[in-house]
Amino acid sequence: MELWDLYNYDRQKIGKTHIRGVPIPDNCYHLVVRIWIQNDKGELLLSKRHPNKTYGGLWECTGGSVLTDENSLEGALRETWEELGLKLKPAEGKLLCSGIHDKSHWDHWLFTSNTTLDELWFQDGEVINAKWADRETYEKMLQNKEIVPTLSYFFNLIMA
Repeated sequence: MELWDLYNYDRQKIGKTHIRGVPIPDNCYHLVVRIWIQNDKGELLLSKRHPNKTYGGLWECTGGSVLTDENSLEGALRETWEELGLKLKPAEGKLLCSGIHDKSHWDHWLFTSNTTLDELWFQDGEVINAKWADRETYEKMLQNKEIVPTLSYFFNLIMA
């Protein structure tokens, strides 16, 4: 059972937890992280979603919900370890931006890592593959509808 802290619109914890899979009450939000990993060549590390998940078979950055008593950075580090077996260092990351959408507060992190694909392992039921993609490849993948459609913004985000 996965538990999340609940927040108000202003991102203040409201002292309640929530069980994943149960509808989030009105006027409540939970915290979600997206983790973009870029190597020294400017390539992005993308993971391929398990076919049984929403957007199954499409490529994405790592991400997920922050658990009870975690902060955003801790959630980002945990999600990356769980999904890819990649231990990121907090000093290698920076918070790009935060936002709110539907019932979620979103934090977008950018980390630097030069890990090889051979060093990764994939979480059962979540990820089935990974690859490094340069900007041109990423743009082609977007055009071919190979990337989760909500992730078209990345290069605009880091170029801002």
